[in-house]
Amino acid sequence: MNLTRTKSVEQSIADTEESEHQLRKELGPVQLVVFGVGVILGTGIFVLTGEAAGEKAGPAIALSFVFSGIACALAALCYAEFASTVPVAGSAYTFSYASLGEIVAWIIGWDLILELGLGASTVAVGWSSYFADLMKSIGITIPGWAYGEGHNLVAAAIVLILTAVLCVGIKISSQINFVFVVIKVAIVLFVIVAGLFFIKMSNYSPFIPPSGSASAAGAEVTPSLLQDLGLSPGAFGVSGIFTGAALVFFAYIGFDIVATAAEETKNPQRDMPIGIFGSLAICTVLYVAVSLVVTGMVKYTDIKIEAPLAEAFRSVGHPAFATVISIGAIIGLTTVMMVLMLGQSRVFFAMSRDRLLPPTFAKVSPRFGTPLRTTILTGSVVALISTFVPLSELAELVNIGTLFAFVLVAIGVLVLRRSRPDLKRAFRCPGVPVVPVLAVLTAFYLMLNLPAATWIRFLIWMALGLVVYFVHGRRSSRLATDPEYARNSAVDGQNQPARSGDHS
Repeated sequence: MNLTRTKSVEQSIADTEESEHQLRKELGPVQLVVFGVGVILGTGIFVLTGEAAGEKAGPAIALSFVFSGIACALAALCYAEFASTVPVAGSAYTFSYASLGEIVAWIIGWDLILELGLGASTVAVGWSSYFADLMKSIGITIPGWAYGEGHNLVAAAIVLILTAVLCVGIKISSQINFVFVVIKVAIVLFVIVAGLFFIKMSNYSPFIPPSGSASAAGAEVTPSLLQDLGLSPGAFGVSGIFTGAALVFFAYIGFDIVATAAEETKNPQRDMPIGIFGSLAICTVLYVAVSLVVTGMVKYTDIKIEAPLAEAFRSVGHPAFATVISIGAIIGLTTVMMVLMLGQSRVFFAMSRDRLLPPTFAKVSPRFGTPLRTTILTGSVVALISTFVPLSELAELVNIGTLFAFVLVAIGVLVLRRSRPDLKRAFRCPGVPVVPVLAVLTAFYLMLNLPAATWIRFLIWMALGLVVYFVHGRRSSRLATDPEYARNSAVDGQNQPARSGDHS
């Protein structure tokens, strides 16, 4: 069996026109930017800022956000080229199928399932913390059987509600997302402006705490792989900026989710780059501003790890502001969960359409125009995971999965430029091969800053994925079981030059 067989760009696009697998095109550039902001702007500010500042970098967490933003910008250039050239659901999975071959496509698809599914679960756990905090502030204590005692039914409940929203259509989902994003951005701007009045310059000293500095109360510092290898002193100091960047990188997960909606975009060649770069730029500015405000309001050693923004305003005597922030966090994290589950269901849908996963999940509802079965399955699994798995372990697994996807997408750009120079590319990544190579190196360096245990879990997940592929996917894929389909894909994409009118 040919493990490197590719599925041409032309065939990938032709698949989107099959009636039983056809998604509705409802999205424009504004909706894509809002989707991107909806998923990017959330966890990094409302959940992980406290952990990264208190455990890794201190006030220099602002530089960690900048470094992560640069790493994402390099990868975003590669994503924009692919998303505008191959406007098909599946994001990095679909891109890899067209450039690196089936086995790599499977690996990246399996990886995306980890990234998006666990990402949504992570956010659900963070959402439940803010919800419990808000309820407590108004005198309501959530009983132990629903929240705590080794399980989290609150997180599961919000996941199932959002699953129902996603089932009824991309248009309704985008409208709800738009309203929530407007509220979320308004509250983030409120945090920035209000917090400016409570900044103490002494809290910024030292801006980069020396290596070995004390962490915030409640922090549990885990050494990175580089530390285990003796190549980095670890938390705080200059190296702390990069370990912090590896953690807050989770905050930027989102611009790649925009690419999963390419098949539901009216003019993907024009709109996908706008959605990717617009959302990334807006969120980077807001992240840096909020991190500077919070670490200026509260000494990094006094930051509350679980709810840093709300506790920062309580510490300066404004509990009412904290309540507003908790509401904003709840709304903000709601959009993050929804878009992550949207992305996960589309990747699962694309893999099922290629029959690498059971094809029954590739059915699209004639009534709603959504892949109902994959959406329901995604929601059910995310709800189950968020009920029992703690936040920190989830976040680090999601980060390594995302960074690995970035590496393969950047390599895919180089490969497709060489194998298909004839393709019309609405957006071209500048500086090839330098930019993709930098994207690979930056992402891999951030991966090395994650704990060794995270690497072990990730490798176990990948090994399990290869077992599934060789047992099921290799024999069941459409390229393996449909000779005519395989022949058409090869002829269209590899044995003939692209025809003038090809949608590419």
